[in-house]
Amino acid sequence: MIILAGTPIGNLSDASSRLVQALTNAETIAAEDTRTTQKLLAVLGIANRPKLVALHDHNEKAKAGELVEFARDHDLLVLSDAGMPTVSDPGYGLVAAAVEAGVTVTAIPGPSAVITALAVSGLPTDRFSFEGFLPRKGGERRSVLRALAHERRTMVFFESPQRLAASLSDVAAEFGAGRRVAVARELTKLHEEVRRGTASELAAWAAEGVRGEIAVVIEGAAAADVAFPDAVGQVLELTRSGTRLKDATAEVSALTGHSARELYQAALAVKN
Repeated sequence: MIILAGTPIGNLSDASSRLVQALTNAETIAAEDTRTTQKLLAVLGIANRPKLVALHDHNEKAKAGELVEFARDHDLLVLSDAGMPTVSDPGYGLVAAAVEAGVTVTAIPGPSAVITALAVSGLPTDRFSFEGFLPRKGGERRSVLRALAHERRTMVFFESPQRLAASLSDVAAEFGAGRRVAVARELTKLHEEVRRGTASELAAWAAEGVRGEIAVVIEGAAAADVAFPDAVGQVLELTRSGTRLKDATAEVSALTGHSARELYQAALAVKN
């Protein structure tokens, strides 16, 4: 079978006993960076020296078939450099190929930067979306944020320290300067820091320079943030992409808080 194993995102004491046991017994490990895995084995005091196979963004497509066939008869432990494989890390292609081939996939749960950042953000946690990394280019980044401006769920992003200030400025421009944001830096590490404030406040803070690994948690839009005509426009946009009018109004109603019946009638009037 294929075993996805969550590894520490910073503090090595977060390595679970199941992870240590799996590393101790593993014969073959598919690792995002074999050097990082070697360091993990050494720091955890694990004497086992399994065969290490590189599995990263540049070779996963080519390697997936071979590794799936190997996993038909052997256990394959899969590691990313930190956190859970497949979550903004290599592994999704391998899992998809394994599912298609009928090979068992299981997981050893472990630390997650997404959940950790969400938990300490001080923002609503009952409904959230993980959006991964924002685009590097400003125009593309603003386009992505513009499409998410009316998302009512709390949103979690990853960002590089070099682009954080620019991204937060774009958040302020597209979501509003007062949208609440939390920036979690170096989670579980010695210099862990969580900054909370408005998008404009944190953009100014980040402009002074930020280091480390970054997760950004952004408050979802309030229902009142989406005007009724804009909500109707969202319904029409969904119908143009092939969604049934009834389903489109239900989806937009859930996101904006506007009456599904009123949205349906308004959209129908426009269409007719």
